[in-house]
Parts: sequence; structure tokens; C-alpha cells
Amino acid sequence: MNEEKILQLIQEDKWMMQILQVARDLNLPDWAIGAGFVRNKVWDYLHEFEKTPLDDIDLVYFDKSNLSEEYEKGLEKILKEKLNVEWSVKNQARMHIRNDEDPYTSSEHAMSKWPETVTAIGVTLDDENKLKLIAPYGINDLINLKIRISPNFNKNPEIFRERIKNKNWLTKWPKLEVVE
Repeated sequence: MNEEKILQLIQEDKWMMQILQVARDLNLPDWAIGAGFVRNKVWDYLHEFEKTPLDDIDLVYFDKSNLSEEYEKGLEKILKEKLNVEWSVKNQARMHIRNDEDPYTSSEHAMSKWPETVTAIGVTLDDENKLKLIAPYGINDLINLKIRISPNFNKNPEIFRERIKNKNWLTKWPKLEVVE
């Protein structure tokens, strides 16, 4: 498996493409859908599973001109009306404040602060319907079924372990391996 195969899997999934098109139509700057959207798709493929349900769709964008959390909630409402799924919309230009870190410079930079390398992966769709993968740590851990703490995750490693336990990944996808 390689990046082209990941993009092909997404391209061939009508539901995923619909999600990406609806997100693109918001015209948000520096946007991507990340976390479980890409990660679960790859893990399901490598486990030969049909589709593991997502709790929500994580849409991130980067816009220094509007740091309003209320604006994000409004976007979630618009998206839910268009597609009846749970959305989590977060402007990464403000997330450094919540995470008590130096300001982020882009969505990709913010994603590099996410807890696991396999979660710090997203996809975006341009106006010509071309997909682009965003993976600050590459895709090796993802395609090799390794769960590893992100080098830029400055929190206590116990948070990393707790997330793995709470998300029940090792039960859902038994081929996964935690690397510490």
C-alpha cells in the first residue's frame, strides 16, 4: 500500500467523496478532513473489513481572521443539515490556545501536534476533484498498522495510552500494534 492506493480507496468511496465535496463547498482556507476519516478507511482495508463507523467527521481549517468557536459551531450545523452525520469543525488557528502551545502556522502544522502519527493524517479535495493527502509524519505507521505517539505531542504519554484504551482500537482492529 502507498499514498496513491490510499487516495484511490477514498476516490472509490462515494460516501467519502460526498463528505469531501460538502466540506470543500464551504470554501474554508487550508482545510482537510482528518483523524479517523482516513485512518479507519486504511485500517478497514488492511483488515478486510467493510466499514467501521465513525463517531464524527473531523474537519479542520486554518483561518487567523476568525477565531470564533461559535462560527465553527455554525459550520457544524450547516454541514449536518447537508449530510446527516456528526461533524467536528475546528479552526486550527485557535487550537494552540486550548492546547497551551505556541501558535500553529497551518492545518498541517496543527495536525503534527495530534496524539498519534496515524491520527495526524488528513485529506483535502481541490476544485478539480483532485485529492491530496496531508501526513506530517508520512503514512508508514498507518500502512504498517503501528500506533505511535506523535513526536510533537507534548502531553503526558499516559494520555496517548488512555486514548488507545478508550477508543478500543486494538479490539476493533486486532492486527494493530502499539509502539512506545
